[in-house]
Amino acid sequence: MASKMHFAGLLQQIRDSSDMSTTNCGVFDVSKVRSDFPALDQRVHGHPLVYLDNAATSQKPYSVIKALRHFYEADCANIDRGVHELSERATTAYEASRIKAKRFLNAQLHEEIVFVRGATEGINLVAASWGRKNLKEGDEVVITTLEHHSNVVPWQILCEETGAVLRWIPIDDRGELILEEYEKLLGPRTKVLAVAHASNTLGTINPIRQITEMAHQAGAVVLVDGTQGAPHMRVDVQALDADFYVFSGHKVLGPTGIGVLYGKSGLLESMPPYQSGGGMIRTVSLEKTTYSEPPSRFEAGTPNIAGAIGLGAALDYIAQVGMDEIGAYEQELLVRGTAALSTVPGLRIIGAARNKVPVLTFVMDGIDAHDIGAMLDLMGIAVRTGHHCAQPVMTRFNLTATARASLAFYNTMAEIDALAAGLQKISKTFQ
Repeated sequence: MASKMHFAGLLQQIRDSSDMSTTNCGVFDVSKVRSDFPALDQRVHGHPLVYLDNAATSQKPYSVIKALRHFYEADCANIDRGVHELSERATTAYEASRIKAKRFLNAQLHEEIVFVRGATEGINLVAASWGRKNLKEGDEVVITTLEHHSNVVPWQILCEETGAVLRWIPIDDRGELILEEYEKLLGPRTKVLAVAHASNTLGTINPIRQITEMAHQAGAVVLVDGTQGAPHMRVDVQALDADFYVFSGHKVLGPTGIGVLYGKSGLLESMPPYQSGGGMIRTVSLEKTTYSEPPSRFEAGTPNIAGAIGLGAALDYIAQVGMDEIGAYEQELLVRGTAALSTVPGLRIIGAARNKVPVLTFVMDGIDAHDIGAMLDLMGIAVRTGHHCAQPVMTRFNLTATARASLAFYNTMAEIDALAAGLQKISKTFQ
């Protein structure tokens, strides 16, 4: 086993290097950004690719691909327990990514960062570990009509198991939470608020700080699903006062199969293991097992080492470009896209929240959403169609499916115009 003193020294080096601030002093240059993403430089059905499915997954910069390749070519080894060079290099890189995630979220401690397979596993971990320990019959869990199924089904299952009751915050015609109705739901039985930072379907950015404060006043714990928030805006979990915050690596330029669960240290320390096995134990005897402190307690087995390292590279890239610059440019894309799509005959944008991430969800009169997606694909334009794993939203607007164009900072104004032109052609075809 590697000496604790040696590992502590490595971790201090990681902290020191990660605390160095990264600033972007230049003008945002989308053409330079695009040159960092190899997948964007291709043709689909004879047309230049216009990739507008970023809410489903983002493309990956060369730096992430290089980090993954380097690990498998040079540093491939298991972490934590090895005394040989490769294991120590892998451990250092893995823990460096934890520090980068801490910085990305402005968490107070690196121990508050748990690596998971994605936001879905993070939510399930909290529901299974914290929820089963703390919820009982008659308690209430509050979620919103905006939620992705990943932040609905785990709570439904938990309520079925414990006898707790699920309560829903409604949304108005703009796609914004009706806060007066939310306030009515809160009471002494409220134990959990689980809420999206931003809607994957409508783009609505929820007032997290305000609704978290209201939940805390009622004595509830708050989990924020940051899957659509983290890619588009600066996240400060201390300022938000979120008890838990989850996001997926593959939506922030990182690999698939990796994500982050942030939890306040006191809560994580009070929670039992979610899975058991190697890596999460302190001692094992014939009579009893004792568990490691967080975050190791929640990272049983060999973790996705390469994925965590790739995620660290992705967070480095975002810091280099600048999250404020990313957010500002994406809002310009959203304004351009909203105006352009509004000129298409028979097209209706679903969701008009005053504060949105760059998502444009729409329907067209007399045209099936899946047909819209298929026809755009023939033009080289990638959008998402269906219910977007958010059927309560579809029900709220009396829809079964929509088309969704979700934007990222490597998209261009010309691509927005290409989308609008493609939809104009589709509209004329069905006239």
